[in-house]
Amino acid sequence: MSQEIQNTTPRHVAIIMDGNGRWAKERHFPRLAGHRAGANAVERTIKAAKQAGVEFLTLYAFSTENWSRPQDEIDGLFKLLEQTLDRYAKDAAKHGVKLLISGSREKLPPAVLEKINKAITSTAQNTALTLNLALNYGARQEITQAVNTLLKQGKTAVSMEDISAALYQPALPDPELIIRTSGEERLSNFLLWQAAYSEFYFTPVLWPDFGEEEFNKALTEYSHRTRRFGGI
Repeated sequence: MSQEIQNTTPRHVAIIMDGNGRWAKERHFPRLAGHRAGANAVERTIKAAKQAGVEFLTLYAFSTENWSRPQDEIDGLFKLLEQTLDRYAKDAAKHGVKLLISGSREKLPPAVLEKINKAITSTAQNTALTLNLALNYGARQEITQAVNTLLKQGKTAVSMEDISAALYQPALPDPELIIRTSGEERLSNFLLWQAAYSEFYFTPVLWPDFGEEEFNKALTEYSHRTRRFGGI
């Protein structure tokens, strides 16, 4: 008989933040204006997650594939990230958010790495919400590095538990709910291992227009589902 679990508020919500470029194009703005508007949506969503009682929020901030974008767009994205990290480091107690990073630190600019380390240290004791930024992140790359780590440890056979323990943030629970904005309906190399039993919510709303109302719609939809885990 399959195990069935009726949903309440998910502990861990993960979001693929999609649509900044389209939002800017529709308004005849430069793409970076869409990313700035997207940064405001991040702030609204963090607030909504805290108010809803979500414990962990993972945001797909920059994928390994995003390096193929124009250099000026990449530079602008990282400048926005630096500004956001500065605010959280400065007002760590006020925000109550603990910051984690999932992804490879290779290729990240030194200034960004410095800001990341400062923000992680200054927010380490916060308990209102754990914000995990997927930065220079790719799920296939994460799984590959986990296996290579285990091989370097001398493993000749690995279990699922071994791989889970070697991922970027093994202490985080798997996301019960994954949201993607802008109408696209795919994972795009995001949390492939962790999403094995996640529920999915797709919305046509572009990321810069996302906020508390849309976040709560996703939680409401999730609450109406019954999670089924295969078994005998």
